[in-house]
Amino acid sequence: MNRTLTVGLDGSPESLAAADWAAREAVTRDLPLHLVSASDWQMPAYAPTGALGAPTPPRDLRRAYAQRLLDEARTRIARRHPGLRIIEEEIPGLPVPALLRAAEETELLVLGSRGCGRVTGFLLGSVSLSVLAGSERPVVLVRAPGPDEADRPADEPAGDRPAADHRDVVLGLDLYEPCDAVIGFAFDEASRNAARLRVVHGWALPPYYYGGTLMPDLNDDMATRVRREVAEVLRPWRERFPALEVTTRITVGGAGHHLVDASHDAALVVVGRRIRRTAMGTHIGPVTQALLHHAAAPVAVVPHD
Repeated sequence: MNRTLTVGLDGSPESLAAADWAAREAVTRDLPLHLVSASDWQMPAYAPTGALGAPTPPRDLRRAYAQRLLDEARTRIARRHPGLRIIEEEIPGLPVPALLRAAEETELLVLGSRGCGRVTGFLLGSVSLSVLAGSERPVVLVRAPGPDEADRPADEPAGDRPAADHRDVVLGLDLYEPCDAVIGFAFDEASRNAARLRVVHGWALPPYYYGGTLMPDLNDDMATRVRREVAEVLRPWRERFPALEVTTRITVGGAGHHLVDASHDAALVVVGRRIRRTAMGTHIGPVTQALLHHAAAPVAVVPHD
């Protein structure tokens, strides 16, 4: 695996925001930034019937368009980060398999997420979702700039924050399947960016009711046990990162909406995804699905066995 940080470009505002985020992350990690664009096109499944017969642009025009995207992004990023090493590559193949191959050769893949209909936060599209579901390397999805960012000067990256504003990294912790890759990614990211780490874990209330009244003693015992188990999972990581400020939030119910709430003042939200090597469908889990639809911050999805 090459020690690079890779971003996929398609010319959309979302992919430009992803390139800006990836460039800042590459500087922080002291890694070269690898700009890639897939030049082969695919007619979207939702295209009108009449569009299915529309001719695909010739190969040379598609390659020229991909190269122009790469050149423009390189110029834009080099102006803002003059010391950053930038590699650009037009990669063959359709976008999903091409990006999945690129993900295998990088430490981190960054994508803008777009689609045919806007929802709060991300624009989920088939390419980003398919790459996310199929990648066995960490993927970060970066939202498009909001309306308050639309009027920024041309030389100021969308979504940039003042250097002194070190926002928190948020980790969605799965206590039942804690994974070192996911936890380590969040601790390392928070430590590298001089930010706090906020850990969020959601647990379910026990279904012990008598006449509609929950048994309070049992509930308190379970809450105490959950807090103790969370502390035990995090203990070796706190010892490994002693200078990092870590806070925990133990919530009742699913963690999805709590992570969405936390994303509004976060620099990054980190969640895990169990790798499922199946031929059909996307498998990203309900918490991650909710987060991708509504998060206000970039979301890092770390796959694990």
